[in-house]
Amino acid sequence: MPDTLRIGTRESQLAVWQATQVSDLLTAAGYKTELVYIKSEGDINLTTPLYEMGVQGIFTRSLDIALLNNRIDIAVHSMKDVPVVLPKGITQAAVLKRGSYKDLLVAGKGIQFINNEPVPDQASPFIIATSSIRRKAQWLHRYPGSRMENLRGNVNTRLKKLAESEWNGAIFAAAGLERVGLRPENSIELDWMLPAPAQGAIMVVCRLEDRRTWNACQPMNDEHTAICVKAERDFLKTLMGGCSTPISALAGANDGRLKITGNILSPDGTQKLEVEKETLLEKSYSLGVDAALEILDNGGEQLMKAIRNSEG
Repeated sequence: MPDTLRIGTRESQLAVWQATQVSDLLTAAGYKTELVYIKSEGDINLTTPLYEMGVQGIFTRSLDIALLNNRIDIAVHSMKDVPVVLPKGITQAAVLKRGSYKDLLVAGKGIQFINNEPVPDQASPFIIATSSIRRKAQWLHRYPGSRMENLRGNVNTRLKKLAESEWNGAIFAAAGLERVGLRPENSIELDWMLPAPAQGAIMVVCRLEDRRTWNACQPMNDEHTAICVKAERDFLKTLMGGCSTPISALAGANDGRLKITGNILSPDGTQKLEVEKETLLEKSYSLGVDAALEILDNGGEQLMKAIRNSEG
C-alpha cells in the first residue's frame, strides 16, 4: 500500500464533505491522505428516476471498481446508498457516528406550515418532488391524491430545481442539507416518515486483504451507529428489497436494549405494513432479521410479491 491513503469520493459537495471528514480523522491520527474524485452513474444520469434504473449501488459501483482496481485505498459512501451485500473483495472498515436520520420537507410555492404540518395555499392536491420511491409511498399514504414529481441531482441542483418550479415542496435527507450548510429556513422535519435503512450514516470501505488500511480506519468506527445500521440493513436484506421497493427501518439503542421499527408500503401508498421489535442489546444480533420475518409472516410476503409482479 502506498504511504498516502487515497480516498475515493464522488464529486458532489456532500460526497466531498463526507470524504473530507474521513480524511481529517485519518490525518489527525498521523496518516497522509489524498482525495480522488470519481464520477458515478447516478451522477451522470440525472433524468431517469432511481427506481427505474434497476441497479443497486448506482452511486457506489464506480468507487468500488476503482477500489478493486487499486486506484484508491478507501471509498466513502452514504451508507443508505450501499447495497446490503458488498462486492467480493471489499469489506466494511468503519461506520462514522450517525447524523440526522430524518427526512425534511423544503417548501416551494403555494405552501405554508401550520403547527408543523404542510398546508397548500389552495384547495388542491400537493405537488411534491422526490426521486425516492420510499418517500413517495409514505407521502402518498399520509396525503393521498398528491401529485409526485421526479427530482434528481445533487442537493444544490435539487434545491435550484425546486426554486424554479411550481412544486409545493421537495423531500430531502436532513443530514445531507445540514452537512453542507444548505438547510433552508422554510423547511420542516417529517417526524412521521420512517427513514431508509442506514440513512444519515457514512460507511468507509477498503479492500478485504488490505489490513493496514482497515486498521487505520478502526478508530473512527462508532459502535453504537454500527449496531443500529446493521439491524436496519439486515431488515432490508431479509426482505430482499432494492431501490424500487418502499422499505424503511430505524433502530435505536437505549438502556441496554435495541429497538427497531420497520415498514413496507405499496408504491402508491395505499398499503402499509409495520413492525416493531425490541430486545436486550447483547441478544440483538438477529433483531433486524427477526423483524423482517415477522412482517413477512403478517402480509409482507404477499405485498412484496405484488410489488415484484407490478415491476415485471
